[in-house]
Amino acid sequence: AINNNDILRRVRYVFDFSDPMMLSLFKLGGYEGSKAELITWLAREGEANFVLCEDVNLASFLNGLIIKNRGPSDDGTPEPETFLSNNSVFRKLKIALSLQADEIILILKLSEFTMSKHELSALFRRPDHKNYRQCLDQVLRNFLDGMEKHYRKN
Repeated sequence: AINNNDILRRVRYVFDFSDPMMLSLFKLGGYEGSKAELITWLAREGEANFVLCEDVNLASFLNGLIIKNRGPSDDGTPEPETFLSNNSVFRKLKIALSLQADEIILILKLSEFTMSKHELSALFRRPDHKNYRQCLDQVLRNFLDGMEKHYRKN
């Protein structure tokens, strides 16, 4: 299963964010983190210093990424969610990167993962909508893989 630490590490790698940049994103999202804390969140499961990054902290980071890329909202800093589904993570990345459905489908294709516009839109619906679909780890993982291929020009 994909965990919050994996997501943090992947986003950091894709955009080549330094530790100070990572901490500034947390801060933009309303969380004052420390370098020591960041190191434990970037650790892999099974490593001695691994500490699972809580949903509320990942939400702050992703909100910070949105603010960095799109500017602050008139409503101020959003309150980070205490529970993040894969759908929420995917939606926040979509917003932060200003991606349209066609672009997301192309990014997924870079990982040889095919999804229709209809299937994709179901992931971004409200959970109480009849056409809502849960975003599985496989979809999020393929999107992160595709992001790496799309954004990271070696």
